[in-house]
Amino acid sequence: MLYLSTRGYAEQKRFCDILLEGLAPDGGLYLPVEYPQIDDAKLTQLRNTLASQGYAALAFEILSLYIDDIPAADLKAICAKTYTREVFGTDAIVPVRQLDGNLLIEALSNGPTLAFKDMAMQLLGNLFEYELARRGEALNILGATSGDTGSAAEYAMRGKKGVRVFMTSPHGRMSPFQQAQMFSLQDENIHNIAIEGVFDDCQDIVKAVSNDHAFKAKYKIGTVNSINWARLLAQVVYYFAGYLQATKSNAEKVSFTVPSGNFGNICAGHVARQMGLPIAKLVVATNENDVLDEFFRTGIYQVRGAANTYETSSPSMDISKASNFERFVFDLVGRDGARTRQLFAEGVAKQGKFDLSADPAFKDAAAKYGFASGKSTHADRLATIKDTFERFGQMIDTHTADGVKVAREHLGAEPMIVLETALPIKFAATIEEALHRQPDRPAKFNGIEDLPKRVVVMAADVEQVKALIADTCKV
Repeated sequence: MLYLSTRGYAEQKRFCDILLEGLAPDGGLYLPVEYPQIDDAKLTQLRNTLASQGYAALAFEILSLYIDDIPAADLKAICAKTYTREVFGTDAIVPVRQLDGNLLIEALSNGPTLAFKDMAMQLLGNLFEYELARRGEALNILGATSGDTGSAAEYAMRGKKGVRVFMTSPHGRMSPFQQAQMFSLQDENIHNIAIEGVFDDCQDIVKAVSNDHAFKAKYKIGTVNSINWARLLAQVVYYFAGYLQATKSNAEKVSFTVPSGNFGNICAGHVARQMGLPIAKLVVATNENDVLDEFFRTGIYQVRGAANTYETSSPSMDISKASNFERFVFDLVGRDGARTRQLFAEGVAKQGKFDLSADPAFKDAAAKYGFASGKSTHADRLATIKDTFERFGQMIDTHTADGVKVAREHLGAEPMIVLETALPIKFAATIEEALHRQPDRPAKFNGIEDLPKRVVVMAADVEQVKALIADTCKV
């Protein structure tokens, strides 16, 4: 299996090379040269695998279609080490539960940091440790988080041999619980950098450092953001797991609604659908930062600056520049690298937008690729949290509430699975506003907000971040 860049870079690479690399040299994102196809017989095999052997075995079956430069026995062992009851609290790993009629929720937040990011990050930590040991190398991970990626990465990488983590986050824009999860870690290989700006500023810093090829090579910079293909690949697995739990026969279809800011989570659904998983619709649920909803309604993708990126009660989606969107657009325009480069390196980078409204390809977003979208506001969030708790006795977090609200607008005959984003405790203030009570808190997190914090506040300046990395690596 070889991987290519969305922007047409000539050299194709194998999985373990792009695992440690992040962005392609031309600034593009990696995708497989082709998506492996799942026929009816293979889907039946996967159904039997999940039923008899569990999630880790299903993960191995899916991942091995894309990873052929790790011996099968080693990859199987990595999956078995990653997806355990001890780490995820349940044998099912991602149990699907009914909310209302054919509206279902897939629980993705049972991991160490109570967010869906653990599903991929725990695997990524084990893959990094394995490959770095095999090569006798070290890696400095530079990441950006709007709330959940950072803690998931840090908990997955803490204590890992050969790995340092430098995690940027928007100063003061995460919930107190999210900040405490990250900043209370005292591990020597974990470094938190609070950037004075919004998430998009953090993401721009990561991309700028990744595009400084000399610095990247000298300091062995890697990424854990969903620009890293390995992370997105890990997320493909739970689409299969959700489908297989919600259906009894391969003739059935399901739809998924996914709370989305950076387009990574739902991009994994796009990959699963391209592989042949019977998905009817992929519904993008946004908050007030509705750049993606605007595109799927109008064909115009227009990013917004910090001043026009709203601070909301679903802060992990307070994003106005969706990094993973480029992967989908690459497929949308017929895998034309030159066209994709023009849209992103010219249109987005220089004009802040591109317009596909008159392009026949835009019609494919819905017709060929199954995409639909919707938007949720703070008032919607409160109402959905309240309704879900009062009618069904289920407490959901703010992002999942965005998903449930939008899912109801797109219900069809097939099961609609909302991908849960996080547990309610991560956004306690809004839960209390909606329900007039505190959400349940796992005992291990009692008093976390009062622990000593280890964080550096810094301007949104690429050179300052690079200087911090360089100084740390001298020690």
